[in-house]
Amino acid sequence: MVNKGTQTTSMRAHTLDTLGLGTPLAAFRAGRLPADAASLVDTIFGPANDRGSLVISGANGIVGAGKTMQFASRLQPFGVTVVGLDMANAPDGIGRKYPGLVASFGVEQAAKIMGSVVQMKYDGRTLPSALAGFKPRFLLEAIPEILALKRAHYALFRAAFPGIPIRSVTSGFPARELGVGVAHPAFPHEINKIFEIVEETPSASTQLLWALGLIPMEVSDDWSFILDVIFCGVTLAALRYHASSNMPYWKIDKFVRKYFGPNPLRAHDAIGAKGADFLTWSCLHHLAKEYGAVFEPTADLTERKDTGQNWYPPNHLRPLVDWALTPEADDELRTAIAGPVIQMTSLMLHERRSHLAQMNAIGELCAQFRRGVVAMIRSMGADRAIATVEAWHARHPEAATSAWYPDALDAVNEPEGQQLYVNAEHDGTVGVITLSRESYTSDVDEELNRAIGWLKAAGIDRVILSGDFHLSTQMVGADTTEFFPALDDASAGQALAERWSATARRLHTEFATSVGVITGKRCLGGMLELMAHCHVVVCTEGTQLGFPEVTLPVVPGMEACHWPFRKATKEGWTRLLGLLLSGHAVRADQAVGWLVDASGSIDEVLSTAWALAAGTSNIKRRSFEEGALKGLPGTAPDLPAVEGPALDAARKAIVDSVHASCGAPLAEAIHVQARHSGAFMTSSACRKGRVGSEFAKTMVV
Repeated sequence: MVNKGTQTTSMRAHTLDTLGLGTPLAAFRAGRLPADAASLVDTIFGPANDRGSLVISGANGIVGAGKTMQFASRLQPFGVTVVGLDMANAPDGIGRKYPGLVASFGVEQAAKIMGSVVQMKYDGRTLPSALAGFKPRFLLEAIPEILALKRAHYALFRAAFPGIPIRSVTSGFPARELGVGVAHPAFPHEINKIFEIVEETPSASTQLLWALGLIPMEVSDDWSFILDVIFCGVTLAALRYHASSNMPYWKIDKFVRKYFGPNPLRAHDAIGAKGADFLTWSCLHHLAKEYGAVFEPTADLTERKDTGQNWYPPNHLRPLVDWALTPEADDELRTAIAGPVIQMTSLMLHERRSHLAQMNAIGELCAQFRRGVVAMIRSMGADRAIATVEAWHARHPEAATSAWYPDALDAVNEPEGQQLYVNAEHDGTVGVITLSRESYTSDVDEELNRAIGWLKAAGIDRVILSGDFHLSTQMVGADTTEFFPALDDASAGQALAERWSATARRLHTEFATSVGVITGKRCLGGMLELMAHCHVVVCTEGTQLGFPEVTLPVVPGMEACHWPFRKATKEGWTRLLGLLLSGHAVRADQAVGWLVDASGSIDEVLSTAWALAAGTSNIKRRSFEEGALKGLPGTAPDLPAVEGPALDAARKAIVDSVHASCGAPLAEAIHVQARHSGAFMTSSACRKGRVGSEFAKTMVV
């Protein structure tokens, strides 16, 4: 893809550009982010001396209360009042959020945030007279999912405040039905930053969401958007399997989690079964009217939308005896879940509901799929995916008559479908590789290799590696589910470590200059190991950096046990060992010179990175020792006391890996550290730790 305005070429379109915010390369070249919150607050809510308010209607409901806290905490520093409007008999959902606010911000700041929230009650027909005094400038509607009620609500506000921008948090109604734009938040509403946005062109309000650290995604104006098609779809698939097999709901949930990632029925109970069941039923009901039988709600869902009964029985009523499936039954269950989900995804691909990277990310970040629906189809291949749907149709022939677009699955073979997690662009001299996934997986590894190869084929030998400034707001390390096969097979762990390390080394060996850029809240574990392979690493000063592997426990496998040591002086070796053995993080500004090379504000980091890549910076890269290192410390001072034999075993294993891999020349060290990493994964310490426990909880069904 060529961007003629800036004469840059990219592997595929950037999701950031769908928000009207340009590309990461443009941000690096300009030395600043494309939008800032202060200016956008002025645009939407008026200048500081005439600041208006944000009104959230239905503010005491599950969604409304969560959004009230989310926006109040971000807008309070700008002097924006959040008015929470709800019915006179509504329970105090906002008040119930206060303990969580204190836990996140402390008592003093929580009080300031709550002080910027004003609660008003009304009868649903006449707005409070005092509301006008707060100069409403924007309405976020979160009232019940009844279309006529919503339309009447908008008319009420437009009559009182002509021209006020309105967005609905609706879970299903398109903007064309509502008559307003959509800002649909993902769940859990208190913490998830994702918003599905429906509007004609990217607006200042959407860009403000981005500038406030949230994650808006532009989607098409189709029923239920993306998240609810995926999540309601996988819920429906589980309920249909129950109807055909009589397997208990909780047992089906365990298999869905094992093979795909979500616990859809448990999620309904956790959110609140009565409200969640109604929303799921409502989405499916309207989808079925629009698209046919593939979305038709089951009888038990229709019943429970009214009763509010939980799907899971109380713990004391669940049987103690578990059981496994025969291979045939196992295959039938997988097909029963995957078949309808693939068909529903074909509909979304056919309608081009969103950039494929966004559609995939919504499935992972919101619906909790281990691998997003687009990536899942890509890994299967279109032929196998089609065969899976056809096998499901053999049991549900009514679903084959509409909303099935097998040809649309070919989209996964296009650049947008091939580069879901990693993109690259260049201007003929400098390349920028961006990661849009917060944890490292084999999919990311494969795409990163393609991106590096694409830049090399274009003759680019100067590169910046960064997050994408959109879908990835932090870097949390390796996806530990990738370690599951290694718990029983040391060679699998060794192979994984060698493969990922070989990819990371390409940043060091195949470019004349590589610059790792770390922004956001944190960069940990495997992602920090990846960034450390760049010749120079620059970070925003408050970013937390660390190697938490010891707490899992695992032994780092992407060369943290020797690569950073080869770039540090002996004075830095003890600090590096302290990070590895404690699992604690360090602020980036305190790690300059021994872990990273420079830190500063976001604008300083962007301009510094560009200068480094362009060859105009005075920052010198640290020397790199390819031979064996001698005189390494055996421990680090001031380590926290050992808490159990697993941590003690992990610390000893990490020290052994550090000494062995640092004591080998670079060419051998990649294999030495990988062997240590793979061997420890089969240990009892690892199997009894968080990785082993998660494996048992997820995969042992």
